[in-house]
Amino acid sequence: MTSNYKIKDVGLASQGQISIYLAESRMPTLMKIRSSFEKHKPLENISIGACLHVTRETAALIRTFSLGGASIALCASNPLSTQDDVAAALVKDNVSVYAWHGNDSEYYDCMRRVLDQKPNILIDDGADLIVLAHKERQKALPTVIGAQEETTTGVNRLQIMSCKKLLKIPVIAVNNAKTKMMFDNRYGTGQGIISVIKALNTLFAGKTAVIAGYGWCSRGMAMRAKGLGANVIVTEIDPIRALEAVMDGFRVMPMAKAIKEADIVFTATSCKDVLTKHHFIDMKDGTILANLGHFNVEISVEDLEKLSKKKVKINEYVEEYELPNGKRLYLLGEGRLANLVILGGHPSEIMDLSFSIQALTAKYLTVNHANLENIVYDVPEEIDKNVAIAKLETMNIQIDTLNKVQEAYVKSFEEGT
Repeated sequence: MTSNYKIKDVGLASQGQISIYLAESRMPTLMKIRSSFEKHKPLENISIGACLHVTRETAALIRTFSLGGASIALCASNPLSTQDDVAAALVKDNVSVYAWHGNDSEYYDCMRRVLDQKPNILIDDGADLIVLAHKERQKALPTVIGAQEETTTGVNRLQIMSCKKLLKIPVIAVNNAKTKMMFDNRYGTGQGIISVIKALNTLFAGKTAVIAGYGWCSRGMAMRAKGLGANVIVTEIDPIRALEAVMDGFRVMPMAKAIKEADIVFTATSCKDVLTKHHFIDMKDGTILANLGHFNVEISVEDLEKLSKKKVKINEYVEEYELPNGKRLYLLGEGRLANLVILGGHPSEIMDLSFSIQALTAKYLTVNHANLENIVYDVPEEIDKNVAIAKLETMNIQIDTLNKVQEAYVKSFEEGT
């Protein structure tokens, strides 16, 4: 057990061990990678600094790193997503953890503790750790051989840094891997809309659900809301995505118009002020607000606080805001990631792929970092395909392969009609 940590209660470790065990039993792809890591030790003498949601699935990844030879310091990428029993279990496993549920006031201080250990690889979820290293802990950067970013929001931030020539380390955009984007964003975040059911036991059938944006996460949410019987409206700023939403069978309109019909509003746009006071005023009585985007800036909680004449905490997940006009709005998870705050994050089967990509990307960085520039890279296609193949194998699914004639045909141009 490490002596370097700050968590809620190390006495919760035994409960956390059971939780991690249950996650690992549903993450067969990562377990295959772990078996190889344990045998070959590809991360020997590597120090990893991670800023991730401290959940049981994350613990499965951290353990894989550890068995691969790495030492790890971990902090939380969201003040409300930490599972305290999991944090305690990881401390018992000799991981330096600085995270506890509700650590708003010391959120960045926990990151500073991770960076002060001068890690070789940074693994981030939202880019807060990487940005903080560039702003405040530049002395830690010379020991960093590369970084990995898990989210759309974080990749966007880092690409801006790269374009402005401010990025001082190479970064691999784990989020952009096809297997991660498909599973984590579409199926994981899509299923996350049931956070509304757990929080308020709300019926979707017959209601109007407004989905902000039509990126991968929002596509998943629209698909699942429709499947539960909701009438779905999509709002967009991109004409191509808007057209896609129309062709997928959804109504598309500006948010200012859509909000007047909404019973439930979901945001996951990676943008700020998607919902502000102007929208709140036009909402129906009883409208539910749920953000599934990474940061708590999509729904302007500040506007909601200023506009409301009364606030009541309905349960641990929901706050009711009463407006001067008497309408009541229900905000989930303080405007933070509702699926993480309420459901504990994506199912283990989803994170099996995302964290398999993370594990193999860390191995790739240790081998190839000397050849990388200080820009944002996509995950190598070979890693993406290998994870997909491994996942199919664990599901006992086989696919076709090209024969020699077909291989020669797809590599040539001579043969036509």
